[in-house]
Amino acid sequence: MTSTPSIRRVCLSVLLAGLLVSAMSAQAQPLTIATEGSYEPWNLTLPGGALGGFEPELMTDLCKRMGTECKLVVQNWDGMIAGLNAGKYDVIMDAIVITPERKKVVNFTVPYASTPATFISSKDAPLLPAEHTLIKLHDDEKAIQAAIAPLRAALKGKTIGIASGTVYTPFIDKYFKDIADIREYTASSDAILDLQAGRIDAVFDDVTFAQSMLGRKENSNLTFSGPQLGGPIWGEGEAMGVRMADSDLKAKLDTAIKAALADGTVKKLSEKWFKTDVTP
Repeated sequence: MTSTPSIRRVCLSVLLAGLLVSAMSAQAQPLTIATEGSYEPWNLTLPGGALGGFEPELMTDLCKRMGTECKLVVQNWDGMIAGLNAGKYDVIMDAIVITPERKKVVNFTVPYASTPATFISSKDAPLLPAEHTLIKLHDDEKAIQAAIAPLRAALKGKTIGIASGTVYTPFIDKYFKDIADIREYTASSDAILDLQAGRIDAVFDDVTFAQSMLGRKENSNLTFSGPQLGGPIWGEGEAMGVRMADSDLKAKLDTAIKAALADGTVKKLSEKWFKTDVTP
């Protein structure tokens, strides 16, 4: 039996309406961003369960620029990249440093920050005097060895705490595992708790995180130890990650980040949360 023109028009209208509803439904889905919620001051969980910090506030600004509804969810760092690629969320944002290894499995946006790292120790058993000088490290092995020689001497026979899976973990393993015991933690905050309890002698982490921890009353017995180590050795900087196939989403985020850098928004939020400018 052959359909009449009117029936075909009705069927076509129904089909187009269905496609329009599906498209509108897809557009209504919020962009889901995973963060740790415990890496102060980059991201933290506020009383009542809401997320705050440098990155959640920056993400709110970026989503407004993109005209996109966004939803922040909490995810432990050690499963964040796997969760992204499994489709649990659309974006990961957790002070994630771009590295060649991570670029093999994650499509990174342009960086929105670049920060050095340092050691933290107890004031009762300081390793080295705190230095606010920044030593920029490249892939020059002799320069690296010279820069860390005093640190290796101070940490010989000690126990160093480090968050697992960070850009700093392989550095600590490579240059300190032969002279110190390395203890890995799921979260940087857990390493600080063990340092407080005297179970480890030092923690190596991002300077901005360290500043936040040392600013707390309960951590008044902790101190910076040695110089700040930064530069290309840590990669291109901190950026958001999306799945390899989501090139359109990356492009939208790149445009929004560049605009937020250009008009000073990133600098303003950086100075609010870090008391310093970490723009790349």
